[in-house]
Amino acid sequence: MAMENLQVQKIRNHIRYLEWLNVSQPLKMYDHLKGKIVVLDFFTYCCINCMHILPDLKLVEERYPLDAGVVIVGVHSAKFLNERVTSNILSAILRYNIQHPVVNDKNATLWQELAVSCWPTLVFLGPKGQIIHSIAGEGPRDKLLLFLDVATQYYSSELQPSDLPISLSKNEATLSQLIYPGKICYWPERHQLVIADTGNHRIIVTDVNGIVQNIIGNGHKGLKDGRLEIAEFSSPQGVTCDSQNIFVADTENHCIRKISFESFEVKTISGTGHQGSDKIGGNVFQSQALSSPWDVLIGYTPDGTTSLLFIAMAGSHQIWVYFLNDTLWYSKSYVSGTCLCFAGSGQEENRNNSYPDKASFAQPSGLALSMEDSKGKLYIADSESSSVRYISLSDGKVCGLVGGERDPTNLFAFGDTDGIGINAKLQHPLGVAVLDEQLIIADSYNHKIKTVDLKTLRCETLAGTGQPGSSMFASDFKKSEFNEPGGVCVNAKDKLIYIADTNNHDIKVIDLKDGTIFKLPIIFSSAKEEEEKKNVTSAVCETTESDLISLPDVVLTHEMTSVTLRLPLGLAEDEHLNALAPNTWLLSGMDEESDTFVSLLDKSKIKGRLDDFLYNATSGLASVTLQLPLSAANGKLTLKISVHVFVCNSKSNMCLPPKWVFFKQVVRH
Repeated sequence: MAMENLQVQKIRNHIRYLEWLNVSQPLKMYDHLKGKIVVLDFFTYCCINCMHILPDLKLVEERYPLDAGVVIVGVHSAKFLNERVTSNILSAILRYNIQHPVVNDKNATLWQELAVSCWPTLVFLGPKGQIIHSIAGEGPRDKLLLFLDVATQYYSSELQPSDLPISLSKNEATLSQLIYPGKICYWPERHQLVIADTGNHRIIVTDVNGIVQNIIGNGHKGLKDGRLEIAEFSSPQGVTCDSQNIFVADTENHCIRKISFESFEVKTISGTGHQGSDKIGGNVFQSQALSSPWDVLIGYTPDGTTSLLFIAMAGSHQIWVYFLNDTLWYSKSYVSGTCLCFAGSGQEENRNNSYPDKASFAQPSGLALSMEDSKGKLYIADSESSSVRYISLSDGKVCGLVGGERDPTNLFAFGDTDGIGINAKLQHPLGVAVLDEQLIIADSYNHKIKTVDLKTLRCETLAGTGQPGSSMFASDFKKSEFNEPGGVCVNAKDKLIYIADTNNHDIKVIDLKDGTIFKLPIIFSSAKEEEEKKNVTSAVCETTESDLISLPDVVLTHEMTSVTLRLPLGLAEDEHLNALAPNTWLLSGMDEESDTFVSLLDKSKIKGRLDDFLYNATSGLASVTLQLPLSAANGKLTLKISVHVFVCNSKSNMCLPPKWVFFKQVVRH
């Protein structure tokens, strides 16, 4: 008892000096937590197993509200150096919608004091702060609920209602057009981008200038098939495309979804909607349970004849395949819709092997495919081993590429070092893409984009400072900043790298031809469309009359079909337009008649890009030509021209945040 009281005293002394989140003040053992059963959830936000018990904790919060005398406290004891930073933990809390108090145990003080040895671990404290139980590992829902039922009855006379100073971080968060975008895919057949808008639980399709073409999902977290606008997802991650369809790793629904642009519907093609424990597979369609698929990729059989889906099954630490057609796969026949394990034993390790079922992965989170030679290779961002691995598709052999180390059980061989093979060090990479003879890596926790020469295996930093941030230098990749980028894709023809800069809530673009980097604006076509899809407003939608610059009225005759406007962009003397960035304009109506008129125009007449207007640096004016068939209108049109421009400081050449300039134009005829 004396030893236990001493331990309680140490815990009390430690927690008062730690940083807290989701509360307005640090919690105290003999104040806020006295007379409570406290569930300490030891977690680290990179860990998929820790994510898996969040629904269990949510169930506890629903069953035991604050006045029931049960309190959950997240104790974040970091694995990676990047995870020790409180602001990064805050981003994770917002991503995973954690609504209980969280303390940053950045030096693992509580972890060591309570002899915790793995993530996740639940430690239970009694009403006097004494340790009464612990559960290690994921999947403890039944044990967790049973113990709390018994404990609340046993300590019923000692329990007190909670008066915690709850102050949820999500209530202070600023909404963005994108929220924690996890992955991005270039759709070559349509010359479009597909973005997993993970925090908004939806998929966004844009053109290459960022103008939104389709929004799939109603923005509510859930699992619902049907028309594009009513479908629901739950924190979707990986996206990949064939000519007519988008396939989605719907991570927290433990499903694979298909978005058809023939039927304009969303359909669940694999997964039950609940986390599975099957590590073999072989069932078809929705009868096959999955576990946190994190990425998907269109691939092919070893002979290159039949298309299929590769799946990074992060939750079971394996690589799976889904057969889109009846398929002969390594001498065995499978019917369409079959989903099964391709590689990985299910053990969380960095183990390479000539036999795919004997190899092991550690939370694979990103996929890329190279079919340049007859063998073909599937590259894997193996996040928890901080390495990139590959599978030879000709024989299934699993090999290391860069990062990690030779000991397959050491999952702490991370760092930030350029080099060859295992001498290169990464930190929790989440995304990979192939561009010519290079592999592009989203080295997420190092906040960098790196490349690997696939001939020499030399890994080097391409962009990023190694510190989280959002600053961009147009022509200096290594001075530009990222914040836990989660996904990369490439437009090989134009030598463009697209980056899902997750914690910055945006998309960055590296143009290797021009040697520039810029933020891609995400532009929704109108306030009405965006309001229907999601209550996240953009600058285009928030303008008031005072935001508008009124231009002189224009009077046209019926014979005229166009008007050229000269727009003052209002740049400062030490600023210049970044002509390499996707500067765009958008036309809309300001009254019902004008809005109807604009809605009837061809899409090519209501928006444009840099090539469609000329900017005079001396006058500061942009010239925009609008094609207006005025014969379809009556008397007067009141139009709004929204211009999105990318500006750089002329002295430092540093990119500034893009800005909107809005104009009001009355056209009479």
